[in-house]
Amino acid sequence: MTGAQLFELLRQFLLGGVGTLCFGMLFGIPRPCYLACAATGAVGWLTYELAVMLGVGAVTANLLAVIPLTLLARLFAIGLKAPVTVFLLCGIFPLVPGAGIYYTAYYFIQNDNVQMAASAADTVKIAAALAIGISLVLGLPLPQQKKRP
Repeated sequence: MTGAQLFELLRQFLLGGVGTLCFGMLFGIPRPCYLACAATGAVGWLTYELAVMLGVGAVTANLLAVIPLTLLARLFAIGLKAPVTVFLLCGIFPLVPGAGIYYTAYYFIQNDNVQMAASAADTVKIAAALAIGISLVLGLPLPQQKKRP
């Protein structure tokens, strides 16, 4: 990996964190959760960018990115005693296929059914990958806490 690629990954990490933090502030998350939400989104986006850089397709990259993101969201939820959705909703914000949704609607309005179907299929595949990754991680059992005497 070259220095330029490392710089680009660092840049994407920071931008993913800032974008997630701004969405979290707009979403109204509690102040103590700001840094954790930013870290969750940044890790997810960094994983996605790294997977794309290594030649993985968009659907697989989203699946690979949402797994550490959801693990981190779960850990932050336990550590900060907040609902996991606070971190999860903010964290997946950079991964949501907004452009795909936009282009699907655009092609629909333009009456270009072939392009609309292709765009819709890609968007649904990415959304399904996100849902599957989240379900896989949230389905894991939590570690048992030791009871105090």
